[in-house]
Amino acid sequence: MPDSLTPDDLAALLADPTAAGVIKALAAGLGLQPAAAATVPTVREYAPTVLAAATPGTRRTYSTYWNLLVREHGDDRITEVTTSKLRALAQSARANAVRRRNGQSGASAEENCVAALRAFFRCAVEDKYLTDNPAAAVRKPVRPPSQRRALTEQEFRELDEVTRTGGNDPVLDTLLLRFHAETGARRGGALALSLADLDEPRLCVRLREKGGKARWQPVSPTLFAALVEHAAARGARDPEEQVFRYRPRRGEEKGAPLTRRRYNTLADRWQRSLPWAAQYGVSPHWLRHTALTAAERVGGSYGIARAYAGHAEPADATTTYIKAQVGDVARVLAAITGEPHPLASS
Repeated sequence: MPDSLTPDDLAALLADPTAAGVIKALAAGLGLQPAAAATVPTVREYAPTVLAAATPGTRRTYSTYWNLLVREHGDDRITEVTTSKLRALAQSARANAVRRRNGQSGASAEENCVAALRAFFRCAVEDKYLTDNPAAAVRKPVRPPSQRRALTEQEFRELDEVTRTGGNDPVLDTLLLRFHAETGARRGGALALSLADLDEPRLCVRLREKGGKARWQPVSPTLFAALVEHAAARGARDPEEQVFRYRPRRGEEKGAPLTRRRYNTLADRWQRSLPWAAQYGVSPHWLRHTALTAAERVGGSYGIARAYAGHAEPADATTTYIKAQVGDVARVLAAITGEPHPLASS
């Protein structure tokens, strides 16, 4: 063995399994690394790999914080980014968060930043660049209690009035209000709803929401007819085309599919028109709270409310035997809307 080792010498010796243990120990003592270590990407170089591996929902939620990581530590190799650097980055995200009426002093931004950093470096661990995730030790802030709640009957009537009488497309907005208040669906469920997801004989819609999970949700005859009419009036013909659509532009037969931006527009209008909505930061997600609260009150069962929400069953053997079925959801829906449903007797 030579008196001194260069990184290239060490890399060659590491390829010999009989010498690997001795050489690794020697390398640790001398602070040497194989030449292959130079291939470890920088944060900026590795970011496209993380982005490509993420789902659309993950990219939408985390890309702001991945961009922040690239901006602050883009020239660092991913092996050089320490826990303390990431902790400081999360604090920066909190300090610079947009302040909203219903905000929580940046706690949500910090929580999302930590989650984004963990996801980024988890990819690096899976790709064998790291043995440990440096973001795993960064604690998430304690989440304050949510201010969201079910709307009262009076509040819902006021939202309905503002929705029907304002904006540049009250027909679309009113249908969205009814859809979410009746089904308790998340935004993703409405955005992904296609003609193929409408089951007329069973009066159900297929909701494809969080985590790619799909479920069939009973709806009232009135809502089902309104969905079909809306899609047809706005040019949807093929089974895979979206149901919710903007109005066709002049000279066009088909309106563009609904985007998430419409929900922000609707929430802004509510908050401009209703002082209490501005004070509490009311958004369309409050309609989900309203629907699920009604399902629990009318159905008298936490299990029915959970099925109505499409939440995963908890890891409890008892719930395997008592979980609510689609017929239970239909019965509760019929009681809430006052309209019969074909599955309510199943």
